Amino acid sequence: MKEIVIDLESEKKEILKRYRALLRACKPTMQKGDKQMIRKAFDIALESHSDMRRKSGEPYIYHPIAVAQIAAEEIGLGTTSIVCALLHDVVEDTDVSLLDIELIFGKKVSKIIDGLTKISGIFDPNSSIQAENFRKMLLTLADDVRVILIKLADRLHNMRTMEFMPRDKQLKIASETSYLYAPLAHRLGLYAIKSELEDLSMKYTDPDTYKFIARKLNEKKAERERYVAEFVEPIEEILTDQGIDAKVFGRSKSIHSIWNKMRKKSTPFEEVYDLFAIRIIIDSQPEFEKADCWKAYSIVTDLYRPNPDRLRDWISSPKGNGYESLHTTVMGPKGQWVEVQIRTTRMNEIAEKGFAAHWKYKESNPDSGLDQWIQKVRDILSSPESNALDFVADFKMNLFSDEIFIFTPKGSLIQLPQGATALDFAFEIHSDLGASCIGAKVNHKLVPISHILQNGDQVEIITSTKQSPKEDWLNFVVTAKAKSKIKSSLKEEKRKVAEDGKEILERKLKSLKVTYNTDNLNKLTQFFKLFSTQDLFYNIAKGEIDVKDLREFALAEKSVDSVNSNHFDSHVEGLVRKINKRDQETLLIGDDLQKIDYTLSPCCNPIPGDDVFGFVTINDGIKIHRNNCPNAASLMANYAYRVVKAKWTSQKELAFLTGLSILGIDDVGLVNRITKVISEDFKINIRSITISSNEGIFEGCIMIYVNSTDHLERLIKRLKQIKGITGVNRFESEIVS
Repeated sequence: MKEIVIDLESEKKEILKRYRALLRACKPTMQKGDKQMIRKAFDIALESHSDMRRKSGEPYIYHPIAVAQIAAEEIGLGTTSIVCALLHDVVEDTDVSLLDIELIFGKKVSKIIDGLTKISGIFDPNSSIQAENFRKMLLTLADDVRVILIKLADRLHNMRTMEFMPRDKQLKIASETSYLYAPLAHRLGLYAIKSELEDLSMKYTDPDTYKFIARKLNEKKAERERYVAEFVEPIEEILTDQGIDAKVFGRSKSIHSIWNKMRKKSTPFEEVYDLFAIRIIIDSQPEFEKADCWKAYSIVTDLYRPNPDRLRDWISSPKGNGYESLHTTVMGPKGQWVEVQIRTTRMNEIAEKGFAAHWKYKESNPDSGLDQWIQKVRDILSSPESNALDFVADFKMNLFSDEIFIFTPKGSLIQLPQGATALDFAFEIHSDLGASCIGAKVNHKLVPISHILQNGDQVEIITSTKQSPKEDWLNFVVTAKAKSKIKSSLKEEKRKVAEDGKEILERKLKSLKVTYNTDNLNKLTQFFKLFSTQDLFYNIAKGEIDVKDLREFALAEKSVDSVNSNHFDSHVEGLVRKINKRDQETLLIGDDLQKIDYTLSPCCNPIPGDDVFGFVTINDGIKIHRNNCPNAASLMANYAYRVVKAKWTSQKELAFLTGLSILGIDDVGLVNRITKVISEDFKINIRSITISSNEGIFEGCIMIYVNSTDHLERLIKRLKQIKGITGVNRFESEIVS
């Protein structure tokens, strides 16, 4: 192997060059004494990481400098954050302690770095280390939002420089990014960072689609630029004539958002019309902002006819993350719909830099939705779930949802996520109001607590002292606050019932001459396939487990040696170790010599040729999923330690189940032509076929057995050639929880 020669002198120059670039980026927020503080942090980071290198072979110090640069330049954070960004890895990776940091830089810096430091130690095997770390980071949000902003800068730089990582690490980090960090950036108003994180995640989880869209965008770039120039020219002329100081430009949509449109609407790339948006940014005084934006809207809609269903006014009612803008879609030249976004310089800074810009303009808008959202997070964190995964799932659900605006009986405005119910509204007002809610009046009409609210509804809650939270409430509430409060209440109720069950079990085991001890409680819990001993006590108290069932256990115990209470833990470790012992450290699918039990997951029906991974389950051995399976991001983000590399072998040709959705114009004999191609031309077995025809439009869903992705792609190509067929797509399963 060729030896790499490191030029230390040129590296030193490069480090100094990057440090100076960082200082230039910090200049706008720098005050007296800040430069010395940044220098001190840089020196400690340089010294601490002096012997460390990144996977690319570069000095490790490049990373903290880059994170600090992103924090300063792209998020607009100040000196404290820059210091923390430079030092964010020293406690985790070197001998420097939090106490050392506190003595040099003070409590605030020490606390932020603690929030950025991963939890170490041993966890319950059923828990998720990633979820625990994410929860730890979020807990600091209650004190200091800068922890999360620096973490986003750290994640962005890691994603930008991930090409040197092993493939399995790339997948895990990319999945965690799309599952948690991109929604968080969105919620904090960092739209540019959110879009880049999504695009970079897609680059690793679905590289073929990413390259395809990137190539297509590049091919059409010159044509798009000509169109934008033609569209923008008359707008700029009139704005100038009317004395409105504004910049007008076109901006390409992100690859991920284009792919989302293609997937949701089953539309090929050529038919996605909004590949770009026109942005008008007005230099306006605070008191004239609203009027100037509507003036610009009037100019645009005088020139181009607007789509009345596509007006979004986030100036009168800003989004929960502080986003303000006026969006409309108009019919441009050549019969093409074009999205136009109108905002002022202040609004644009908040849209680009999110939370940091929000603080800068806080005086002009003290009751911002972003403050309300932070308060909601604090409420959720005040009673965190014992299960970090539940906590993260509930929290995530509230990150990405669009908002609706609901009025109280006295006319106050409450923001809720789309799909929120009357019960969510009750919990939003006060936990006690939610817990005792029996119904509501929506626009003066009586409705049940599960009633889904619409934008602009006025809601009055009806309560009863006899009411208490029920298990089925969790099926229809959507806000994290409501879910958290209901779970806490049910848990408390369950704990009280379980206390009674504990005493009953102790008496019953005594009569069956079975010792009441921890070992036997664990065995009983496993025997009845329950999650915890509390579930066991609860089921005993409720009569779900009776003396007959306990007698069965006692007999089974006599005939069988003791059950290993850590079965699952050793099962997971054993399977992962069994695979990782092999030379390739990869599970070969279709290789009979491996003697490892695996099944193909029904949520995404992988077939040979798909990029796949293995996931160790509790009861079903290893399940094989596609990398772009709807569940993949969640599994990799929460359970990375249970993910194993997997690839196909081409040992023998087997048939694998997959699905196709077919769209077309209904015609006599169309179904016959489709089935003829599948069965006769391609000799493929059809498992099921469902077809519906509505006003001349044909929609079909066909489940078939194919040998590989090549086999499937050839079939799709041939089906698209049938007269009347407008679209054929591989069927995407719904997310399975």
